[in-house]
Formats: sequence, structure tokens, C-alpha cells
Amino acid sequence: MSADPSVFLMGEEVGEYQGAYKITKGLLDKYGPDRVLDTPITEAGFTGIGVGAAYQGLRPVIEFMTFNFSMQAIDHIINSAAKSNYMSAGQINVPIVFRGPNGAAAGVGAQHSQCYAAWFAHVPGLKVLAPYSSEDARGLLKAAIRDPDPVVFLENELLYGESFPVSDEVLDSSFALPIGKAKIEREGKDVTITAFSKMVGYALQAAEILSKEGISAEVINLRSIRPLDRAAINASVRKTNRLVTLEEGFPQHGVGAEICMSVVEESFEYLDAPIERIAGADVPMPYAANLERLAVPQYHLNGLHYPEEVP
Repeated sequence: MSADPSVFLMGEEVGEYQGAYKITKGLLDKYGPDRVLDTPITEAGFTGIGVGAAYQGLRPVIEFMTFNFSMQAIDHIINSAAKSNYMSAGQINVPIVFRGPNGAAAGVGAQHSQCYAAWFAHVPGLKVLAPYSSEDARGLLKAAIRDPDPVVFLENELLYGESFPVSDEVLDSSFALPIGKAKIEREGKDVTITAFSKMVGYALQAAEILSKEGISAEVINLRSIRPLDRAAINASVRKTNRLVTLEEGFPQHGVGAEICMSVVEESFEYLDAPIERIAGADVPMPYAANLERLAVPQYHLNGLHYPEEVP
């Protein structure tokens, strides 16, 4: 925002309250109410205003208190933002970022616990990013704001309170990460595990457990869901000859399914075993804590576990 006066922030409680999760802390004092705008509880309204501002060359950052509320604004995201560049033969760019917490939280019920990665990744014209670490969040958000296309930026509520090591390079004002490039978080030679957002941490924990059994797992942090770094995924599978996909969203038509298809199409002859796909349970998220835990992937002493059957 300091480097580009066309960038502004808009959403519920982003100003005076400093964000529902304090992500926008201090921005109102620094940039003022003309660039940090509190809105009424009307996602369709302020998202439409943001898309219109992007049509005119501004760079809005739209915050949803939770991405579940983005469903109220789905027409503006899918139709007004994602399609305009194509429908105008490239004459209209829509440089807008839609950001906020995504996925399961803790005891917030089915309507507030969904993962929207696969939903938005299905749409041509959108870019979809899902950071895991502080490095991811800083580098990818800067890239998203600078991008000429609409970007869906899926954060995770449960990661807001976690700390990650940060290098001097990341703290440099020029630091940004390329959209569409995955990161090898841990190298291995026996099996590839792909994951994004909070599930990257689970994959790393599982890889550590597997290492004690003599199994060397390579963990890929996808970072970018659309575009997907198919080259990095297939290169890893051709090295390890095995693949496990991990996500917390619903299993049908998920991110893991797309990764599986990519490997089947490009690297099938390299596979030494069937692909394993681990995802959330195919049910709405239960409210009870014990059932909620059963509905999302877990890691145990012998690696990753599928969600158990949920009543």
C-alpha cells in the first residue's frame, strides 16, 4: 500500500476493529479511512464495488470475515471478475484480491468450516493461492496484489496464531513469490506428499514420523492451486514413484483428484503403487469437537490417516 496508492482495503471490521483476526491491525491509522474502508454486512455489495473499482484501474483487496461468506458474493467473483478479461478480448483487466480465512476452524459449525480451494480453482480467469508459512503469506500476497487478474487468496484461521522462521530475504521490501510455483518443503526419495495451507504442516509431521521407519517422504507445498505447478509434482513423482495427495476439503472433485489426474496423464508409467488420496470426510462439518476431529485428516504415529466414518 505504501508503494502503490491504487491499492485499498475493504471489508467488514477491517478498519476500526482492525480485522476479525487482527490481520489489518494498524492499517487504518497508517493509511486512513479513504484506503481502509469498513463496510456494512453485505458481501455482494462491497465485492461488487471492489470489482467496479478494479475495472477503473484501482487494486482493491476485499476481505471476507470467512470465505464461507464469499458465497454471498459468488456472482461478482465468478462472473464479474473472472470472465471480464476474456469477454473483452483482453481489454479489461480486473486486478482484485479476495482474501480471508478458509477451511476448518474449531467448533464453528458446518456453514463456517468449508474449504473453497477446489470450488474457485474450477473457474477459468481466477488465480487461487493458499499460503502455509509466513514466507508464503508475505510473498504470495504481494504477488497477488500486483497481478493483473483476480486472485482468490485462501488463508487459514488456525495458522494465524502459528509462528514460522523468517529470513532476511523475506523481510526485504522487494520480496515476492511467483504465482504458479510450488515449493519442496522436504526432499525425499520414496514417496511424494502434496499439500497446501495447514495440511502442509501435517504432511511434514507425517514425513518426520515416516523417516523413523526408514521411509523418505518428499513434501510439496503447492502454494498455488490455480495455476497448479504440474511440472514440479510430476518431477517429484518420477523420482519417488509414489504419490499421496493431502487436503482438508471434500474428496469428490477435489484438488487431490486433479493432481492424481495430472500424474496419471503425464507420469503413469513411473508409478510403482496406486496413488493414495487423503481428504476430509464427505459430510458437512460436525459441530461437536470429537466428531469434527474425525472429519478432517490427522497424523498419528504411523503417518497420515483418512478421516474416520462420521455419523
